[in-house]
Amino acid sequence: MVRDDAVFSDDFVKRPYWWDAAPPETCLDALPTEVDVAIVGSGYAGLNAAIELARHGRRVVVLDADELGSGASTRTGGMVSSGQKLVVGGAIKGIAPELFQRMIEDSIASFAFIQQLVEEQKLDADLEIKGRYFGAHAASHLPRLYQMGDILARVTGVKVHRFNRDDQHQVIGSDYYHGGILVDDYGGLHPAKYHRALRELARRHGAELRSHARVLEIKPASRGKVVLTQRGAIEAREVLVCTNGYTDATPTPSLARRVVPVRSYQIATEPLPPELIERLVPGGRMITDSRRDLIYSRPSPDGSRLLFGSRPGLYEIDERQAALKLRARMLEVWPELADYRLSHAWSGKVAMTVDKTAHVGAMDEAHYALGCNGNGVALMSWLGYRLAQKLLESAPRPLSFDREKFQRLPFYDGRPWFLPLASGWYRLRDGIERRWR
Repeated sequence: MVRDDAVFSDDFVKRPYWWDAAPPETCLDALPTEVDVAIVGSGYAGLNAAIELARHGRRVVVLDADELGSGASTRTGGMVSSGQKLVVGGAIKGIAPELFQRMIEDSIASFAFIQQLVEEQKLDADLEIKGRYFGAHAASHLPRLYQMGDILARVTGVKVHRFNRDDQHQVIGSDYYHGGILVDDYGGLHPAKYHRALRELARRHGAELRSHARVLEIKPASRGKVVLTQRGAIEAREVLVCTNGYTDATPTPSLARRVVPVRSYQIATEPLPPELIERLVPGGRMITDSRRDLIYSRPSPDGSRLLFGSRPGLYEIDERQAALKLRARMLEVWPELADYRLSHAWSGKVAMTVDKTAHVGAMDEAHYALGCNGNGVALMSWLGYRLAQKLLESAPRPLSFDREKFQRLPFYDGRPWFLPLASGWYRLRDGIERRWR
């Protein structure tokens, strides 16, 4: 049994590392009584929608059930990609080729959008495009990764490099993987700084932001909708729901049946020697692997720490307990980190859908953009912006993610009772393949 003082630093906290630089915000100003658009959820989708709507003169209020920036947007790993997740995540299966191609185009557009937004608005977000390495967890996974890389290069135009086990030290200081692929068009940012910058930009354009205003009901009214919150009622011509893994079944029961919240956990190490970071992750790239119950890791934007994320087990557990399990996984990849302690541990909910793609549409008396499927930084930013364009009737073309069919899971009411079963099955298959294939 490893002693706690050998694992946790003296200043260890159970909160996102990102909040050290840009904490969530409380805004308890009175709610407006009437707006053009009420946006439920202060994540990347909600804020980008608010920016575009307010920029065109609409009166907008963004409502969050808790602090502004306390949800998944500032709990993510901060990895930024274009269309790769659609291919790597398996969404290519079961989707008509024409629709899939348009999804790829929109996903690539989302990658360009966030880069342009950060550059043109001079957002303090620590955005850098350094690439992402996908390691083969089992020997049998390597040909599959190579094939996936070929598909990625063909359908998205990204540059993909192949590595075998002997030469992968160019991109990762570990012998754990059996080789892998490096995708150049992949980046990372500081998610809490990006969120803070979006809040500031939204306010500059006139949007109002309110925390601790949980929405209890959305109902039709003579001039649009009435949004009932725990702090009062708001009349709105339109309502946007951008809540992802925090979608509430009380005001939006139909949407809650279509989005599965999956809790993911992360840890941050204490500051590491710069030469160690460079040896473990040359070039500061993003790291993930091919297992179903995957890991994701990266250096912090300032290059001082290593961040590591995964699901620690079949059930949700306390972040401190989760940190012990994540650390064990991290040491499998990088045994050299055994002498370094952890400073942070946290978790957040990822929004998964049946078809592994995001969805935009109208339901539960509201428009919505939901279902990041672990790929939300660029995509949800873009979908919020495009959802605003839809309301403004200024969209240059139809959005591929805006579809009538949004499949729900049978026997599911918003409470994911089946996740332990799915997680256990994934882990069993990963373990068998790692050992025998």
